[in-house]
Amino acid sequence: MGAGVSALAPADSQFKTSLNDVPEGCISSIYMHLDPPEICRLARLNRAFRGASSADFVWETKLPPNYRYLVEKIIGRSPESLCKKETFARLCRPNRFDNGTKEVWLDKKSGKHCLSVSAKALKITGIDDRRYWNHIPTEESRFETVAYLQQIWWFEVVGELEFEFPPGSYSVFFRLHLGKPSRRFGRRVCNIDQVHGWDMKPVRFQLSTLTGQQASSECYLHEPGNWVHYHVGDFVVVDDSDSTSKIKFSMMQIDCTHTKGGLCVDSVLIYPSEFRMRLK
Repeated sequence: MGAGVSALAPADSQFKTSLNDVPEGCISSIYMHLDPPEICRLARLNRAFRGASSADFVWETKLPPNYRYLVEKIIGRSPESLCKKETFARLCRPNRFDNGTKEVWLDKKSGKHCLSVSAKALKITGIDDRRYWNHIPTEESRFETVAYLQQIWWFEVVGELEFEFPPGSYSVFFRLHLGKPSRRFGRRVCNIDQVHGWDMKPVRFQLSTLTGQQASSECYLHEPGNWVHYHVGDFVVVDDSDSTSKIKFSMMQIDCTHTKGGLCVDSVLIYPSEFRMRLK
C-alpha cells in the first residue's frame, strides 16, 4: 500500500500550480479594480504580473478623461506616441507650463488633478516697485522663488486661470507665509521684524468662474514662521465636454488707514475638494 502511495506522489506533483501559471488576461482584469500604486506593487511578483501591468486598457481606466489635452498642452507630445502606462507616469510628475509659471500633476492614487500657480503668474499691486515688493529665492517653494512684501498700503493680488478640468469639485488656496524664511548655518530661520498690519483688518479672499459661480471669505493672517494654506472657495465642473474652465481668484486688504508687510506669497493651489485635509 505504501508503495502504491509513493508511486502516486510524482504524478500529483505535476498538477501543482503557482502565480506564474495565472493568465495575463486574468491578471489584467484584476488590475482594473486596483489603484496605480497597488498595480505597481503586484507587478514586482513575477513576469506574468509585470507583463499584465503594461496593458493599455488597464492604464486607460486610470487616466483622467482629459488626458489627451494634458499630453498635447503640457507634455507637448501626441497622445498616440506614448503608451498609456508611460502617459500616466509622465502626468504624475510635476509638469510646468505657461513659461514655467504654472505646474500640474496627477495624484498617483486617484489620477485626479492638482495644480499650482506661482506668484510670478499673479497680478500683484506694486510688484515692480522694489520699495514694496521683491522676489526672493527659497527652497521652500516648488517654483524656487516667492514674492516678498516689505510694506504697502494697498494690498491686492489677483490671478486668472483657463484650464480644462475634468468634472468634479475643486478647492482654491493661497499659500502664504508671515515672515521672511532663510537658512543660516544649515538651519531654518525666519525674520518676522517686518510683519505688521495683518491683525488689524482681515484679508478678503474671492473666487469667481465664467459660469457664474462665486465664493468669498475673510480671514486674519496668522502663524508667523509657518506656511499656511488659506481657503478661497470651491468651484464645480459639471460639463464633461472638451471646454475649458475660466476662474479668477484674488485676495486683498485695501484699508489704507495702516500699512502691512512681512508677507511671502508663494502660489495658488487648486486641489480636488476631497483633498482639502491634506493642506491643513
